[in-house]
Amino acid sequence: MVEVNGFGLRRRTLLAGAAGALAAPRVGRAQQNTIKVGMQSILSGAIALLGTSSRNAAQMAIEQVNASGGLAGRKIELVVRDSKGQPQEAARIARELVNSDGCEILLDAEASSGAFAVQEVVRDLGVLCIHTASETSSLTADPKIRVATAFRCARQGVQDAIVGGGFTAKQASARKMTRFATCSPDYAYGRDTTKQYLDFIKHFKPDIQVVAEVWPKLGQPDFTDAITRLIQAKPQAVFSLLYAGDLSSFVNQANVYALFTQMAMFNPNMGDYPVLHAIKAMPQGSYSGVRYLETFPDTPQNKEWGEAYHKRFNEYPTNWSWQMATAVAFLDAAAKKAGAADGKKMAQALPGLTIDSPFGVKGKITMREDHSIADYAIGWGNTVAKPPYVVDIQPGDWGQITELENEWKKKNGYA
Repeated sequence: MVEVNGFGLRRRTLLAGAAGALAAPRVGRAQQNTIKVGMQSILSGAIALLGTSSRNAAQMAIEQVNASGGLAGRKIELVVRDSKGQPQEAARIARELVNSDGCEILLDAEASSGAFAVQEVVRDLGVLCIHTASETSSLTADPKIRVATAFRCARQGVQDAIVGGGFTAKQASARKMTRFATCSPDYAYGRDTTKQYLDFIKHFKPDIQVVAEVWPKLGQPDFTDAITRLIQAKPQAVFSLLYAGDLSSFVNQANVYALFTQMAMFNPNMGDYPVLHAIKAMPQGSYSGVRYLETFPDTPQNKEWGEAYHKRFNEYPTNWSWQMATAVAFLDAAAKKAGAADGKKMAQALPGLTIDSPFGVKGKITMREDHSIADYAIGWGNTVAKPPYVVDIQPGDWGQITELENEWKKKNGYA
């Protein structure tokens, strides 16, 4: 038997079903041996990359699970819907996926505004849900928001802020930078994580001054006003949480104004292949967190997964891709541990569960007791125009991440 937790092809011997099962009606057997998993995401508009790359990864991972016998013997049927980036629509679709389409599990690939809306649907219905895109930390960190059957299989803003804050402080000290501006999307992820980032960069370098904060709307096509305000503020560096099509549009428009000849840029979301490919001229002196690269972690398993994704879809994976693939792997592992593809039993099996993963620091990722993952590869480096795109990567230290994250939780009344 070869097993790679849903990330590679697997083979195993399948035992024949009991005589009673063989004698059951065809429709009954089909229903019993299939489990519907619903996924809603942003599949249209400027942020569609989030949804399409999540859907691709879900399809690839589910195909592998099904090829190995399914989720505890039940073949997965994926049902996908487009929320168009509207939180109310995301909540409506999530409820419909369960109540009308018969989905027993949800893979929520919404941005944070949609994820918080879906969380309340999950609270009401009691269905197993894994959030795979929201990075707003309070979704799982705040006990008042947490739900017993809801988990997050995604990086968190506070974790990026800790690693990015330390990295930025080092660069700022080396380049004698103290004047910072921010340019992040105007919703929960942008505002909450920007605050966390600034808190942690000041933790490592207390003399940082914030001279301007700019909040463009999510999916906004024209960044002229934001760029003008940044130029007028005259910072030495800008921190941004723009992502996907918004980020590439911002950089391409800012290059027209030579913005990055006047200031450095720090953005944790640039290190994703589609974003890197969409930027026409990579800014000199820009820094990024690593979202997904085949070279980080630099292992055969990670490279193999990235190449398989590219071969399957003729495009490169994103951060949301590896997070979705990891979510499906956790579903598979939880069903094995629970002994059944039963959402409530799987929810009880998930906390504390560790799986093998090509995206883990040491080849493993753990679902913590607070329903969020740890030990995934996280780091920051210098962005360049050619592969490997992010160089001189400084990996995050999970000991430090956990220590500072726990302090942050206590400070906010979460622990």
